[in-house]
Parts: sequence; structure tokens; C-alpha cells
Amino acid sequence: MFRSILAAALAVFALHAFAAVDANKASQAELETVKGIGPALSTKILDARKHAGFKDWGDLVERVSGIGPGNAARFSQAGLTVAGQGYVASAEPERAAKTARGGKSAKSHTGAANAEAGAAAAAKASPTVSR
Repeated sequence: MFRSILAAALAVFALHAFAAVDANKASQAELETVKGIGPALSTKILDARKHAGFKDWGDLVERVSGIGPGNAARFSQAGLTVAGQGYVASAEPERAAKTARGGKSAKSHTGAANAEAGAAAAAKASPTVSR
């Protein structure tokens, strides 16, 4: 009898621990149940949410400092959702690259990209001569 009660209590606790916590609806206490989110980060999420709800994970990553693609993936694994959706890493690579570089694409800052752009411009400027 005792084992049955204990098993039922543990099952309820386990279901509660893995319940999804939506960043648009959760209280500070609920946000802090997600592994890795403490008081400081939950406060940042709530402050950003005061202005407007988060449209998607990219919006959350962009508006809340301390949450990047890596943390977003970990928080999603731990049960955090945005607008009912889990984080998908491939959905935000360009936005994350722009955010990391202060609004500019990461590719535009590489020497190889600049060299390619210069070569393409030179090819357009000089006509080719066929023999």
C-alpha cells in the first residue's frame, strides 16, 4: 500500500517537473523551475515581456540578454516554450549571427567574404577578352 502511494506521488511530481513552461504566460516562480533560469534571468524575461509578448524563440533570444542559441536549446530541453513551441536551432541561424555581430551578418566581417566580394566586383568592372 505504501509503495503504491509513494509511486503515485513520484509520478505526479515527475509530470509536474517536465510540464512545459511558456515564457509568455509563466510567473517568475514558474520560470525559475526551468533548469538554468534563476532570479536574474527570470526578471529579465518578465521585464522584456512587459513591453510585448514573445512572437517566437528568435524574438526571445533577441530581446533578453543572457539567452543565446545555446541557452535557448538547453532551456527548451528543460521544458521552456515560447508561444507553445520548443526551440529549433536551425530556425534562427541568420538572426543569431546578426545579433552576435551587432546587427550585421557574421559573414560580412570575414576576410574571405571581403576577398570574394572584391573579386566579383573586379570581374564585373573589367570585360573579359576571348582569344
